[in-house]
Amino acid sequence: MRAARIPVTRTTTLLLLVALAAGCAHATGGRAGEAPEGEAPGARPRAAVTAPTSPSTEPEARGATPGEARAPRSDLPVTFVAVGDVMLGSTFPDETGGQLPPDDGRRLLAEVTPILSAADVAFANLEGPLLDGGMSEKCKGSQSGRCYAFRVPVRYGERLRDAGFDVVSLANNHAGDFGDEGRRSTRAALDRLGIRHAGAPGEVAWLEVRGARIALVAFSVSAGTNDLRDLPGAVRIVGDLAKQADLVVVSFHGGAEGAAYQHVPPGAESFYGEDRGDLRAFSHAVIDAGASLVLGHGPHVVRGLEVYRGRLVAYSLGNFATYGGMNLSGPNGLTVLLEARLAPDGTFLGGRLHAGRQERPGGPRLDPARAIVPMVRRLSLEDFGAAAVRIADDGTLAPPAPPAQASR
Repeated sequence: MRAARIPVTRTTTLLLLVALAAGCAHATGGRAGEAPEGEAPGARPRAAVTAPTSPSTEPEARGATPGEARAPRSDLPVTFVAVGDVMLGSTFPDETGGQLPPDDGRRLLAEVTPILSAADVAFANLEGPLLDGGMSEKCKGSQSGRCYAFRVPVRYGERLRDAGFDVVSLANNHAGDFGDEGRRSTRAALDRLGIRHAGAPGEVAWLEVRGARIALVAFSVSAGTNDLRDLPGAVRIVGDLAKQADLVVVSFHGGAEGAAYQHVPPGAESFYGEDRGDLRAFSHAVIDAGASLVLGHGPHVVRGLEVYRGRLVAYSLGNFATYGGMNLSGPNGLTVLLEARLAPDGTFLGGRLHAGRQERPGGPRLDPARAIVPMVRRLSLEDFGAAAVRIADDGTLAPPAPPAQASR
C-alpha cells in the first residue's frame, strides 16, 4: 500500500484544525478503522483535497522563499504510472443516449487497477467533462450530427478513484466540450474524490509522497489552458515551480493525430491547419527550466521515449480507456501503462512498459503478446537515436547507455 500524500497548504492546515476540533468535541462518534460514509472499507487512503494554487502563492503556503534552494525531503525514488487519453463513456448526444459501458463501467479498468494502485502517483489525461445534463457549447446547442463532444457521467469519477488515479490533466481539446459548466462540474467531482487536477492557467496539482513535494502542471493548444506553444511562458511557469517542488511533472496535449503520426518530427506539427506545437522544443525547454518528467498525449497513438539531460520524455501515451465510437484499429488500439522510477533529483532510473490494447467498443486489457513494446522501441531509436530509452522484450526500461558504452 502506498503512503498517503498530504500537501501542506493553508487550506489543508485549516481543515486539519477543524477536523481535530470536531474530533475532540465528538470523541464518542465513529469506530476505529471504520470507513467514511460512501467509501468502501479497506479503500486505500487518498491525499486531502486542496483548492488549486498558483505558483506565486505556493511558496508562502509552504513557508519557503521564492528562489530558495532546498534539499529534497526524501532520498527514496518515486514511482509514477502514467497513461494517455481516458474517456470512460459518454451520454452525448441526448437523442441516442450516448454510449456507456456494461455494468455502468465498474469493470472497465479492472485489469489495470493493480498496476495503477501500486504506483506512488498514477496519472491520466481526462478527456471529456464529468457532467450530468447540460448543453454543448462546442456543438452550438445542437445535440445531433457529427460533432465530437463527450459528456461523462459524474459518478464515473468514482471509477477513476477506485482504479487508483491520483492526478489528471484537464488541458486538452475535450475538457471544454460543455463549456464552463462542464469544467466546474469536473473540478468539483474530482475535488470530492481527492483526485488532483491541472490544466487552466495558474492551476497546479500538488502531491506529497514520503515527504517529497511534487507539482504537476498541464499544457495544450486549446483555449482555457496553459499554451504549450508559448515557450517563454512555459519556461517561467516550470521555473517557478522548480523553486518550490522536489519534482515537477509536465503534461502536454499536442501533436498531429492518427496512425500516420507515430513519429515525433523536428519542428512544429500541424493538423487540419492548426499549430499543434513543437513538442521536442517544448519538452527540452521545460526540462531545462527544471521539469523532472514530461508526459505527452494527444496523437491517439503511442510515440517514442527519449531521455534528455537525464529526464524522461514520453511524447505520446496514446489512447488508454476510450469507450464508444473511437477509432481503435491498428496502432490506435495499442496502449501502455508507463511505469517510471525517478530519483529524488528527478533523474530517470528505469521502469517498465506494461503493454495493453483496446478493442471496440473499448476499455484497456493487458496484452500478453506485448505488441506495443517492439513498436515503441523502434520509434524511440528511429526518432532519438542514442537518447532513446532502452527497452527490453519484456518491457523493462533503462536509461540510454553511457556514450563510451554505446560506442562499443
